[in-house]
Amino acid sequence: MTVVAERELHLLTRSEQVEHLRRKIASVSGKVGPAHRGAPRSTAVISPPESLLSPSETLVDALPEGLPTMLPRGSVAVAVGARSLSLGMVAAVTAGGGHAVIIGQPDVGLLAAVEMGADLSRLAVIPDPGADPVEVASVLMDGMDLVVLGLGGRSVPPSRARVMVARARQKGCTLLVTDGDWQGASARLEARVSGYEVVGAGQDIPMPGRGRISRVRLAMRARGRGVGSGRAAGG
Repeated sequence: MTVVAERELHLLTRSEQVEHLRRKIASVSGKVGPAHRGAPRSTAVISPPESLLSPSETLVDALPEGLPTMLPRGSVAVAVGARSLSLGMVAAVTAGGGHAVIIGQPDVGLLAAVEMGADLSRLAVIPDPGADPVEVASVLMDGMDLVVLGLGGRSVPPSRARVMVARARQKGCTLLVTDGDWQGASARLEARVSGYEVVGAGQDIPMPGRGRISRVRLAMRARGRGVGSGRAAGG
């Protein structure tokens, strides 16, 4: 999947968009790990949930400080606040060999994701999913490890939210909801930027107004089932 290709989705009819996404997912589904495919009900009940977030030691230094250490596969979480939180999760998933999609965030900063270690070859971006982004997210759950869904202030009826929660669990795909609320979400994450680490421009000690931001520090509050606490933010 390429970002450019997905930008053309708005030129298609709704049925053409869904069919286009199904074809894309068919080409991706064979690449994802067995943990992503829906497990038998008996196995899912007795096995502990696998965490979606397992960044390598080399990646940890590039990710936002304060990123959750665990988020169960197949869960639905609501993220509020700094977008570095969702971008950090995208980076952790794609750098680890998983596939992710960002839906309904036309101003998403892919450069920031790359600087956190994201693999863009494993990331799809659908900035304009049309009038029903939830439908698009439902289709993409078939082949993704992480779906970041921007609701744009839309409300989702409780009955439909429950269907999506069940589908996420069945497919082993984690749904991260932004720009809106979601009834039945198993976790709620609230993040704000608490500081930055700056690399000086050729100097040992960074000077005000000079240098480059090398890492974002997040202050995060997490509530819900199976969510590991974030790494402690520095001073």
